[in-house]
Amino acid sequence: MPHKAILIGATGLIGSNLLQLIIENSFFSEVLVFTRSALSVSSPKLKQQIIDFDNLKQYTSLITADVIFCCIGSTRNKTPDKTHYKKVDVDYPLAFARIGVENNVKQFHIITSLNANFQSSNSYLKLKGQLEEELKKLNYTSLHIYQPSYLEGLRKEIRIDDKIMRPLMKLINPMLIGSLQKYRSIKASDVAQAMLNQSVKNLKGTFTYPSNRIKELA
Repeated sequence: MPHKAILIGATGLIGSNLLQLIIENSFFSEVLVFTRSALSVSSPKLKQQIIDFDNLKQYTSLITADVIFCCIGSTRNKTPDKTHYKKVDVDYPLAFARIGVENNVKQFHIITSLNANFQSSNSYLKLKGQLEEELKKLNYTSLHIYQPSYLEGLRKEIRIDDKIMRPLMKLINPMLIGSLQKYRSIKASDVAQAMLNQSVKNLKGTFTYPSNRIKELA
């Protein structure tokens, strides 16, 4: 039986890895990417829909699939405006999720963050936690929340933080043992692989995966 996937955030570090995995995997016969601008990737399985994320309702009829993968997100450096930042990290994912429920999509897979908590004093973690809580209210048949720690991978943009964190994490990772393993850095490709692996299983319920669990699933 052919399966269709929708991918949001295909240009990002995790999303670009996940797109390639979906294209290569026989479980999915089609992947529809919602994007602001056309991708350079090509495949008979790939369809692209350039959209205005602020007017998602006009694309409701297109948001139909077996699985929605949401890898969209930003950083405070890229999106310093708090209102726009919340749109990208919370409002857009929620809008897709709500339309997906209305259209009887069974699975929703999303990237949030390690230690996401709606009661956190950290604004970033609080937003991610609020997103998780709202998603849980939608009663998806299969909801998967991935909470990675620091991501390793080749980014399109050069980030000063990465120049500091990458060598630092190489030193720290071996020291993070036991309950601290979830704080080890993780490859973006491993997160993408875990998402794909979980999507092809017939799982029902709500699942939250901290970074060390994501590594195991990959």
